[in-house]
Amino acid sequence: MTEVSGKDQGEASRGGLQAAAAFVRDRLRRPFSFYLISLLLIAIVPSFIFAFVILKRSVDAQEQVVTSLLKASTGSVTRIVEREIEGMLTTLKVLSASSAIELRDMRVFYDQASVALADSDSDLVVIDRNHHQRLNTRLPFGAPLGRASDPESIELAFKNKGPLVSGVFFDNTDGRWVFNVYLPVSLPTGESYLLGLTQNAAGMAKAVNRNTLSPGWNAALVDGEGKVIVSSDAAVKSGEVFFLDKLPAISIGVANISENGTDYRVATEFSVVTGWRIAAWAPRAVVDAPILWSFLWLSLGGIIFASIAVAGSLTVARLLSQGVKLLAMDARRLGAGEPIKPRRYLITEVEDVSSALARAAAARSKAEGEIRFLMREVAHRSKNQLTVIQSMLNQSASSTENASEFAEAFRKRIAGLARSTDLMVANAALGVDLRELAQNQLQPFAPDDPQRIVLSGPALRLETQVAQMLGMALHELATNATKHGALANATGVIRLDWSVSDGMIAIRWREEGADIAAPPKRAPGQAPARTGFGTVVLERMLGMALGAELERTMHPDGIEWTIRIPRGGRDDGAAETGN
Repeated sequence: MTEVSGKDQGEASRGGLQAAAAFVRDRLRRPFSFYLISLLLIAIVPSFIFAFVILKRSVDAQEQVVTSLLKASTGSVTRIVEREIEGMLTTLKVLSASSAIELRDMRVFYDQASVALADSDSDLVVIDRNHHQRLNTRLPFGAPLGRASDPESIELAFKNKGPLVSGVFFDNTDGRWVFNVYLPVSLPTGESYLLGLTQNAAGMAKAVNRNTLSPGWNAALVDGEGKVIVSSDAAVKSGEVFFLDKLPAISIGVANISENGTDYRVATEFSVVTGWRIAAWAPRAVVDAPILWSFLWLSLGGIIFASIAVAGSLTVARLLSQGVKLLAMDARRLGAGEPIKPRRYLITEVEDVSSALARAAAARSKAEGEIRFLMREVAHRSKNQLTVIQSMLNQSASSTENASEFAEAFRKRIAGLARSTDLMVANAALGVDLRELAQNQLQPFAPDDPQRIVLSGPALRLETQVAQMLGMALHELATNATKHGALANATGVIRLDWSVSDGMIAIRWREEGADIAAPPKRAPGQAPARTGFGTVVLERMLGMALGAELERTMHPDGIEWTIRIPRGGRDDGAAETGN
């Protein structure tokens, strides 16, 4: 009793576990997408949330840098420069209103200008239309003066007849890099002069003072020709071409530029008053330092959450691998040709694959039976083809006079048989279309005028055996028409039409416009003429093999054949009559 009771308890326990497992399996049976989405959520959602927070901080920091750069750097520099230039223009306008210049009393004008500019870093020059200096407050009055050192800007100022700010140039008089602000003046006498204030380029250093820039940044004033006027970086000298030659083309722009193996973050602003460009730059390493720290935090968080994702992925992958192993076993059985029964899985798609394998095993067994049947059919068809070729060989040999004529006739008949066979192979399942068969067989004989061969009839598909025999017959009829009938001259016409009624296929071959020659008279005791292969094909192969009814009618302008074939043809040893 004790042993029986323990056994019953063990079976009850196993039964309970099996029932519980079956309950869980039924509850957890979900599509593969459910488990895939679960895996993606475990791997992506936490990392995405963390990355979003960090990237948001990075974007905000970058925006703050760019905004600060544009506002505090280029904006403030531009305002300082334009205020300085506007002050110089105001001074020039005041001096141009002096009566001394109108009276051409240069000594008095020199004294007035020297007093007005006593507390500034600027010097006044007066330049005539020939670019000669008439006055320069940096030198004593009356000292010898040469030609001006900035001919291009001077000529442009005379031409524009308005205020002009030059680029930086080396002043031969002062021996330093300077820039000029010009104002054209026309005297009542008709003479024209340029009043110019010469400013030392180094005097604009206050505009690019490091105190106006963010830490790690430098700024420079660059004239219209790309030469540096002044820079906060001691390594960037006045008069030299600015080392960053790919500045943004827009008036206010921010860009990343690589120069001499170093990446820079560059911001520029264009001054409308001066025509200069204010450039501020800093190495990307300095600009990107906050972002770098953000990415370090992002990487740390990504590692933590990736670990969680991997753990979840391994759990889900274990569920998938169990089903995949069973599927692999079933696949090997399928390859061995063994029968397969569908299984139940936790994942519905895996279960669908198992069912598909079972169906594939059944389909394979069925396909193998069909293949064996088709092989037998192929063997049967091949025997028929060989019999037809043997018949063609015998008839060609008996109807030709020499070897070359035999070879040519046999080659053409083999080619016609090949064309019919191609159509049979290409349309094995659907049958051969009669119009396509006729076009295929008549194409080698078709004259240049397509109107001389007329096909008419409804869409009609023939069984392969019927198509093969009828193709040979059309080939022979076309051969005879080319030699003796409608295609032997330049005007004859062939009309091929067909119809279906009462289970019969009625085909009519009619030649018109042929040159009919009277048959030669046969001498007494002379043997009758040999029957041609075309007649053999029509009478023996169509008549005997397909049960066709044939009728031949001779018209004054050509022959007419009428062929009636039972709709299904006849396959009782169809090609066995070739001899």
